[in-house]
Amino acid sequence: MIQGRIESKSNGKDWKEVRHNFVISTGENFYDDGLTSVTDNAFKESFTKIYTAKSLQKQWNSVLGNHDYRGNVEAQLNPVLRKIDSRWLCLRSFLLNAEVVEFFFVDTTPMVDLYFTDPEDHTYDWKGLGSRKRYIAKLLKESTAKWKIVVGHHAIRSIAHHGDTIELVNQLLPIQQESTPYLCNPNVNIHANNVDFYMNGHDHCLQHISGNVSNIQFLTGGGGSKAWRGDVHGTEIGFNFSSDLASACTADSLGAFPSFVNFSN
Repeated sequence: MIQGRIESKSNGKDWKEVRHNFVISTGENFYDDGLTSVTDNAFKESFTKIYTAKSLQKQWNSVLGNHDYRGNVEAQLNPVLRKIDSRWLCLRSFLLNAEVVEFFFVDTTPMVDLYFTDPEDHTYDWKGLGSRKRYIAKLLKESTAKWKIVVGHHAIRSIAHHGDTIELVNQLLPIQQESTPYLCNPNVNIHANNVDFYMNGHDHCLQHISGNVSNIQFLTGGGGSKAWRGDVHGTEIGFNFSSDLASACTADSLGAFPSFVNFSN
């Protein structure tokens, strides 16, 4: 799981020993301002020419981050990019079936009010948006996978710079936890759908926090490139681990269940 660009050491030596079937990018795919078009040279310079290790020549499954929305979002979603580099796949929301585990990718940026109410000096590309909460809830309810993992850019729980994303606590977390009294929307609820992990980027570090009202594990894998040193604010109930080193994390599936996530730098 990667957010941002892993620097040259990790692109080569450190990743040669990693064995996996695919890569997940948790957003900020093209930092700082996304792509301008499908012909933007940044696609080759920040993706094709960067991830050159043999172990990274796999399918990349990517979600959009808030910085990606500062560019031309439709460019990242355009299938033309797959003709340039067949590893690339970026959609607003989609499902990846990996046999015993299913991954549910969610576009979280449009859920965050700040980008609409206080965009500062930035312009966000909101073209083509539609309702995704019910779409994801429907997929989760229909899933029969042993393990369910939801992937989004923004954190639900975080002790780092951005902290918890209140909109996701109110809108996305209920997709996972319908039966818990304090949650607000029984139609979209990930606790009710037996989700095991929520994976995100956004905060430029690595974190593992356990759910305090469920068994959901919250994993932040936003240390791909520009790590924020020392930008951690206290601890939360369920806090297990954090690292502010530039790094990524891997997860293995062994038989009927995935082994725990390995954080590497």
